[in-house]
Amino acid sequence: MSGKWVTRVIILIYLVIGVFIAWDHGYLTLSWLRTVASALLAILLWWLIPLGVNLHIHG
Repeated sequence: MSGKWVTRVIILIYLVIGVFIAWDHGYLTLSWLRTVASALLAILLWWLIPLGVNLHIHG
C-alpha cells in the first residue's frame, strides 16, 4: 500500500518539475494556460454554456 503512495508522490514531483522547466523555457505561456483552462471549464461545465455563461478566462 505504501509503495503505491510513494510512486504517486514521485510521479507528482516529476510532473511539477517538468511543468516548471517547460514554463521557464517558454514552452508554456500564460495565454496557452488560459486557453487550456477555458477549454477544461467548458468541458466540465458544458451545461452552463447553453444558459449563456461565458467560461472564457481573460487576463
